[in-house]
Amino acid sequence: MSKTVITYGTFDMFHIGHLKLLRRLSEMGDKVIVAVSTDEFNELKGKKTLIPYDQRAAIVGAIDCVDMVIPEGSWEQKLSDVKEHGVDIFAIGEDWKGKFDFLEDLCEVVYLPRTRNISTTDLKRSLKRFLSISQEDLRKAFEVLELLKRDLE
Repeated sequence: MSKTVITYGTFDMFHIGHLKLLRRLSEMGDKVIVAVSTDEFNELKGKKTLIPYDQRAAIVGAIDCVDMVIPEGSWEQKLSDVKEHGVDIFAIGEDWKGKFDFLEDLCEVVYLPRTRNISTTDLKRSLKRFLSISQEDLRKAFEVLELLKRDLE
């Protein structure tokens, strides 16, 4: 008997944690559906994405273990998506634990552990810190690197 698995996410700045999640989902079932949050829905959630919805959906859809990508436009759609797509397993990160237990009457709900030491939020923080480095600090850092390089030669 085939099993359909669904998950939801923004999938901004696609990283190894996203890939590992999608691969885990493909091991749980035969069909993987990924609902990617639209730009408008992310705005309602107070999130700002770096990559537009169409590109995020195309990236997720290009992953070999993903069978279907649908837009996520509201919190409420999860119930109708589970019914409409005959979902057997609803899977999402453990940071949402307990939030979707109301779906248990319709399907199995699984909260998966996150990949350690990687998250889009952390990547965005690192990028922000990197971009906030002054030109003068960059110049000094390159001078130090040149001196170290000469010392090693």
